Amino acid sequence: VQLQASGGGLVQPGGSLRLSCAASGSIFRFSVMGWYRQAPGKQRELVGSITTGGNTAYVDSVKGRFTISRDNAKNMVYLQMNSLKPEDTAVYYCNSVYDRQPWGQGTQVTVSS
Repeated sequence: VQLQASGGGLVQPGGSLRLSCAASGSIFRFSVMGWYRQAPGKQRELVGSITTGGNTAYVDSVKGRFTISRDNAKNMVYLQMNSLKPEDTAVYYCNSVYDRQPWGQGTQVTVSS
């Protein structure tokens, strides 16, 4: 399955962005989908995840600010990001957490004034 993230851009601190992840095939078989990010010089990290049933989990640094959702019928996963901070600057990717697919190009998010 190919996964293409989009929706990134340049935003000021405190702003919002909504990222989308489009899958070329069914994501229903992936019990847990995740959003990852990789900042310059850092390892890729899992930011948050969502199960097929809609249960979510987030890394502490984004709790209360980021919200993941998925539409299994449309093979889409979303990441709503609010109250963005400069430290959120990174390339964002989506992928299955337990059945890893080839990484897509990701989408750049830059938080800067």
